[in-house]
Amino acid sequence: MKLNQEIYTQPDDDNNNNQGEDNVEKRNDEAELIENMGEVISQNSKHLIHCLNIIGQVEGHYVLSSQNKTTKYEHIIPALVAIEQDRSIEGLIIILNTVGGDVEAGLAIAELIAGMKTPTVSLVVGGGHSIGVPLAVSAKCSFIVPSASMTIHPVRMNGTVLGVPQTLSYFDKMQDRIINFVTSNSNISEDTFRKLLMNTKELVMDVGSVVEGKDAVSIGLIDRLGGLSDAIECLYDIIENSEKRYPD
Repeated sequence: MKLNQEIYTQPDDDNNNNQGEDNVEKRNDEAELIENMGEVISQNSKHLIHCLNIIGQVEGHYVLSSQNKTTKYEHIIPALVAIEQDRSIEGLIIILNTVGGDVEAGLAIAELIAGMKTPTVSLVVGGGHSIGVPLAVSAKCSFIVPSASMTIHPVRMNGTVLGVPQTLSYFDKMQDRIINFVTSNSNISEDTFRKLLMNTKELVMDVGSVVEGKDAVSIGLIDRLGGLSDAIECLYDIIENSEKRYPD
């Protein structure tokens, strides 16, 4: 009898061990994803959501110094494609604390986020500066914490400029692209945004403006003032009130 009991209980132990190993492997995979990509999928939650972190400097066509904390667009773009086509992922929350970076790369990421059917919410913590502004407004609903700030300034570059008239024309077109994107994906007027962009009285060494959390909401740049729980609650609400991306 004792022998039979051991025979019957052994598969359960194996299942428990296998399940434990699977859980450990899943946690290790999640830890590696957080460490390498700044991403994680919330598994044990009301809705399955993906967290995407945009931090430091947005790295584009040129590799930045290893001393810089960067968000690489070659990582973010395929991640967004995978999220959009993954039927199990119900929503995406984007956490931003960025100083800006490559304009082309940042705008490309922002356009991809804005074009997603997946419910998206962004949250600015710390800062959403420069190209971080279009990234912040690209989500279906944007949040900012009271202590965060956003720097708005014209497109610029460092180094020697060849073909000045042509370069300035290119900058003007790029600037218009950013203005059109921001005003199309937020409630700020073009006139207000241009005034903040070309302000010469606030930044000592630059043209532009720094907008803090509450002011960013009052001028219509960001939708709501709030923290993480507010952003997640809003994302859940969007998920529950949106049509399914892939109807059964």
